[in-house]
Amino acid sequence: MLSTICTATLAGLSGEIIKVETDITRGLPACNLVGLPDTTIRESLERIRSAIINSEFDYPIKRITINLAPAGTRKDGSHFDLPIAIGVMMATGQLSIPGEDRWAFLGELSLDGRLNPVKGALPLTLCLKEGGIRHVVVPDRNFAESSMVKGIEVHPAATLMEAVDWIKGFRVKSSLCQSPTHTKKEPALLPDFGEVAGHENVKRAMAISAAGAHGLLMVGPPGSGKTMLASRLPSIFPEMTYEEKLAVTKIYSVAGLLDDKLPMIETRPFRRPHHTITRAALLGGGFKPGPGEFSLAHFGVLFLDEVIHFDSGSLEALRQPLEEGQITITRRGGNVTFPGSVILIAACNPCKCGYAGDSAHQCTCTEGQINNYQSRLSGPILDRIDIHVKVDRIPWEEMQRKTKYGTSKELRERVAIARKLQLERYQGSEVLFNSRLTHSMIQEFCPLGSEQTQLMKQAYETYPLNMRTYDKIIRLGRTIADLENEDRISTMHLAEALQYRELTSFYRNIDENSCTNNTEVWGRR
Repeated sequence: MLSTICTATLAGLSGEIIKVETDITRGLPACNLVGLPDTTIRESLERIRSAIINSEFDYPIKRITINLAPAGTRKDGSHFDLPIAIGVMMATGQLSIPGEDRWAFLGELSLDGRLNPVKGALPLTLCLKEGGIRHVVVPDRNFAESSMVKGIEVHPAATLMEAVDWIKGFRVKSSLCQSPTHTKKEPALLPDFGEVAGHENVKRAMAISAAGAHGLLMVGPPGSGKTMLASRLPSIFPEMTYEEKLAVTKIYSVAGLLDDKLPMIETRPFRRPHHTITRAALLGGGFKPGPGEFSLAHFGVLFLDEVIHFDSGSLEALRQPLEEGQITITRRGGNVTFPGSVILIAACNPCKCGYAGDSAHQCTCTEGQINNYQSRLSGPILDRIDIHVKVDRIPWEEMQRKTKYGTSKELRERVAIARKLQLERYQGSEVLFNSRLTHSMIQEFCPLGSEQTQLMKQAYETYPLNMRTYDKIIRLGRTIADLENEDRISTMHLAEALQYRELTSFYRNIDENSCTNNTEVWGRR
């Protein structure tokens, strides 16, 4: 007897519906599994047999052939256990499903018939819904994330017996197809910029970074507050939209970082990997490619503290993903793409000892040491970071003075207005932030007057600007104008944007006693 059951498989975040075809015929007892299954699926046969028997169903002592169609697609994941078990029970006549082409199953089976949670339940459910499936049975611990998908009936089951009960209609039909309610972290619990004394220029730069999703590099001596300032950046982000939450939650679901207590990512990610992280962990990869820290920071912040100490190969590999907002991992079996629309925040010292340019400490580095230290962060990477700011040691007077630029609540309101302007301006396109504007969109949405054009011409001829840097300055100017709620980009907006790009000017006026060789540092190649 032949049966067909639906499930799905993932390649990155992209899913494909798989039909589990089960045929039981006379012959020597055997179970053959075909259709490019991975080791996890091949090892499931004995597990499924025990689960069926321990759930008080009959397991056929006949020849069983299971095909996972389409045969040319590689399948992996323990969630194939439940659909295979249901397929065997249907093929033996123990179970029938009215409208079986509208049902699908996900779940890993224990030997006693219990259903264990699986990775990627959310993107798998989305794939099934888009493929016309109307009912999906999932492990109860995956119910919270799967129920975020609208337009499909999600039925939670703790055991194989409960999954069968859903099919037979013995349970009350569930209509929980909306986002579950649960406790989320309020912005007020995050560190507040109002607690920071001084650093008004850095707080201004961070507001611009958050408003337009621009990358930011902070350079300064140890203890000047770089990490402390970066940790407060999430407090000025506006809340994520439902679409953003869904996109981020899909990534965390595939990475196996969700559970019934955290079914949905409510706040923008703030990922802070250590500088000893491997390239695969940062960018994503593995035998079965999974998301790395870059993709886990989607629609949030990737903070690289002590960025110069990160592996140079890993940093160079970030060039293309930072520009494209996604990363493609190539393996022998094909390509997998993970999104990564991140705000890169980087921090480092100006030299090995950390005190070049600090009036309170003498730098003990030689010119060669400084150049070697700074050369670890290449020009192409610096070119892809929109905002460069110097973080100085705070004078005593500044420490006693109340903050000027505002609290996190005030900054968040300004950032929210700027982002709303961008969403309205770029409605109908795939662009959400000023930092993602293409060259043609810059010409359309960022027109410059004669005075502004003359300023940019002078800057282009005076400073070593390239076309990428030229466009980035205009994008920065557009974001600054949005923060000021201005329709057009003024000369002052562009002048401020230019200031954030002139990294070589940070330490041009180093006091002769603050550095052994009185050299210009940072940016001198």
